[in-house]
Amino acid sequence: MESLQTRVLVTLRDQILKGEFVPGERLTEVGLAEKLKVSRTPIRVALATLEREGLVESNATGGFLMRGFTPREIDHAITIRGTLEGLAVRMLAEHGASPKLMAELKACLADGDRLLEHHASTLLEDFTAYTEMNDRFHTLILQGARSTVLERTMEHVMRISFAGPSALVSGPVTQFQWLVIAHHHQHHALVEAIEHRQSGRAQALAEEHVNIARANLKAVLERPEMAQTLMPGIRYNKSPSAEPQNPRARTPRRAAKASVATPEPE
Repeated sequence: MESLQTRVLVTLRDQILKGEFVPGERLTEVGLAEKLKVSRTPIRVALATLEREGLVESNATGGFLMRGFTPREIDHAITIRGTLEGLAVRMLAEHGASPKLMAELKACLADGDRLLEHHASTLLEDFTAYTEMNDRFHTLILQGARSTVLERTMEHVMRISFAGPSALVSGPVTQFQWLVIAHHHQHHALVEAIEHRQSGRAQALAEEHVNIARANLKAVLERPEMAQTLMPGIRYNKSPSAEPQNPRARTPRRAAKASVATPEPE
């Protein structure tokens, strides 16, 4: 049984990725609480988490707004997160993980194995459990590095759109099960490298790990017809660059749903 807090967070994240909120739309605690039929407390905590992930932004009145994103911004954030996590796991492997931390990491692996063994269906509770495990796994590694500087830097990066560990681990798992299996297989390899104190290998694996998120982003940008299936919240607009100077250049109907702008030409 997943916690109410986790379920609310995953539900709101899923709604954002499905394009149910348009850029600039106000997200109120009262309105969302009524929509999800929960109290305002889990909504408040979920919105704060989504702000750290970069999916929403706070305004001057202390509320939250839906924001828009550019492919370049997302790609850079994912790359930087991979570099920071590579550094964290290298530090962890070099000084060695405690027995308690190793047990917690292996518990994450066991949880992921159990979900994948049952084919990780598209039911919300299955995806909720996987993202909760994934977030816990990455948090444990960051905390295991024992670097407040690294943690603060990562917190800043996590404010960039879709940079969080689970923000782009999405999509119907029955169709893209190979992607989730590959994602979790890398978790196993990371734990093995940490346990054997293979710092260089651990760092390389962590930097490679974020390519799952980059693959999701790339697939959507190159094949818009996949967007509704793999990452339904990603929407194109028809502006010629990722950050048009004139907002009116966007096609109004498409801009209303746009979460990611068209890639900039190389």
